[in-house]
Amino acid sequence: MPDPSSDSLTVAITGASGALGQALLRRWHGRGAQLIALCHSQAPLQLAGPDGQPIPLRQVHWQVGQEAALEPLLEQVDVLVINHGINVHGDCSAAATGCSLEVNALSAWRLLELFAMVASRREGRRRAEVWVNTSEAEIQPAVSPLYEISKRLLGQLLSLRAPELAQALRLRRLVLGPFRSALNPVGVMGADWVAGEILRQADWNCSLIIVTPNPLTYVLMPLATLGRWAYVGLLRRP
Repeated sequence: MPDPSSDSLTVAITGASGALGQALLRRWHGRGAQLIALCHSQAPLQLAGPDGQPIPLRQVHWQVGQEAALEPLLEQVDVLVINHGINVHGDCSAAATGCSLEVNALSAWRLLELFAMVASRREGRRRAEVWVNTSEAEIQPAVSPLYEISKRLLGQLLSLRAPELAQALRLRRLVLGPFRSALNPVGVMGADWVAGEILRQADWNCSLIIVTPNPLTYVLMPLATLGRWAYVGLLRRP
């Protein structure tokens, strides 16, 4: 994990106005990072630290499908956390399908590719990192068919592109169980606790970060990741 003691460390988080996004911003603030909150909403994002003082951050409005417009901003970023997503629950309409795939998978994939391109041009700076929240839905039921399909697609894309992307930046996959948020108000984990666990495992230099009460995920996710790596490696062509 990049040394958070330097004031030059800049962290950008998509889905910053959500429960986990806000919790990660607070945690990174506690480590002295400069913060960029990437939000779809135009509403001002105002966060306070443990001392009650406002947390300084730069809020940037962006829209899915306009990822290329973020290229100049990403030039300044050391750690990009791709965390945005939607959950349409039981809606399986054509519109819901298109929206879920676009927001949860394709937008994240485009940001991955864009940030890797930007990171490949870095000279004399710390190695850039990208943290991708694929969710436990990548391998486990989430009681939301389109959420599961879109998150599994994102996980597959990440595994497929990892060898090339890793040449330019450090990849971390976040596999998170149900935490309380607007998408899942009955989640069993608190977002702040989950954010703390994410950073703690990053401190341990983990590339696969798993935070869930489900013990099966700790067994199945590494096996699934290893299986994809082997499969893609066998079939990969220059």
